[in-house]
Amino acid sequence: MAIPVSVQCVGLITLVAILVQTIAVALTFVYFNKVLNTKMTDRFQREMSITVRNKLTDVLPVLSPGIRGVSLPKVAAHVTGVVSSSSSSSSSSEPSSTGGSRMIRSHLGERIRSWEGHRGLSFLQNMELRGGELVTPTAGLYYIYAQTYFRLPPTGETEQEGAQLVQYVYKKMSSYTVPILLMKSSRSVCWPRGPEPGLFSLHQAGTAFLQHADRLFITVSNATNMEMDGRASYFGAFLIG
Repeated sequence: MAIPVSVQCVGLITLVAILVQTIAVALTFVYFNKVLNTKMTDRFQREMSITVRNKLTDVLPVLSPGIRGVSLPKVAAHVTGVVSSSSSSSSSSEPSSTGGSRMIRSHLGERIRSWEGHRGLSFLQNMELRGGELVTPTAGLYYIYAQTYFRLPPTGETEQEGAQLVQYVYKKMSSYTVPILLMKSSRSVCWPRGPEPGLFSLHQAGTAFLQHADRLFITVSNATNMEMDGRASYFGAFLIG
């Protein structure tokens, strides 16, 4: 039995309509999916850019606060060595108490007091520098770092024992009279022979929880041989949590 032509036309038109609708839905899905992916990618890139920039700022505390587009941590300091007319370490040991006739030293090494906090690469961001000590304004977890640079003069042909270079990082608390050792770094070196001096450096870094008004300071052995170049001898701290 033959199907009327009109029924065939209606079936064909219906099939075409369904096909067009399917294509339209597919194109719409592709379009909106592309737009959504583009927006998410842009947002992700912006967030990643901010995150990476902040992390770089965190791990590079020597960046000057005057650099455009770079935001420093809210609490941070980077102080550098400075050559003074007096000895860089005005006190080699500080007695904290006496036990009979024996004097007890409050810390090891010779304290470094000549630090620059405002010029060159140094800066103070909501922290104070008092008598060579960094004062923390708020309690929290701090990242602390230090580097000291030594220039040992040549000994010529004379025999001389090796030098023990040691760097200490201390904190002082108002509730405790004796400074607390946070970090220590050491290196055994031989005194140089010949016309050239021996150049050595000690570097260390770590984290510590500090209270309000805690103080940080650096002591070293062989302080008379320490070179107070601002790019070679420095220390600092910044709040990370």
